[in-house]
Amino acid sequence: MGKAIIGKKIGMTRLFDEDVSTPVTVIEVTGCKVSLVDGGKVELGIGKVKGNKPLQGRYKKLGFVPRFRRVFSDLEGEYKVGDEIKSDLFKKGDKVEVIGTSKGKGFQGVMKRWGFKGGQRTHGQSDRLRAPGSIGAGTDPGRVLKGKKMGGRMGGDKVTLSNVKVIEVDENLVMIKGSVPGNNGDYVVLKVES
Repeated sequence: MGKAIIGKKIGMTRLFDEDVSTPVTVIEVTGCKVSLVDGGKVELGIGKVKGNKPLQGRYKKLGFVPRFRRVFSDLEGEYKVGDEIKSDLFKKGDKVEVIGTSKGKGFQGVMKRWGFKGGQRTHGQSDRLRAPGSIGAGTDPGRVLKGKKMGGRMGGDKVTLSNVKVIEVDENLVMIKGSVPGNNGDYVVLKVES
């Protein structure tokens, strides 16, 4: 059983403790509400969006359609729809799990995506510098095997950071040591095991 909250990444700064600088990510945790309760599962939501008719019906009891939602099956305590989750869940020194979506980098080549060294820079190889080179064998197997490292879309993946320390808890802000996945303004989930 644990505790969880959804917050919005504001950005990074640093805090000083006896002349020691600690980089922190500031997460705003206002407006996180219980959007649905179904048996042992609790759904938390944050933000507002218009939503279509089925979603409006689903969240009629809440009064609005949440922009970002996550379902938890192991939260401790009793919850009812509309309850607000606040930053007092956490205290300084807690170890939390941070779940977010990494920054999207778009379509990238093999050098940036996988760290390939590229082709030789001499002997007239003017257009092979950042190319992947040969991608397969000959007659056998006669195809490119699945999972081959090639250019493609990079970033935009779900990232989970474990054992991240809470440095400071303010009224509506939680400050976490180090960096957190995602752009400023993205939503992140903070979970703490009790």
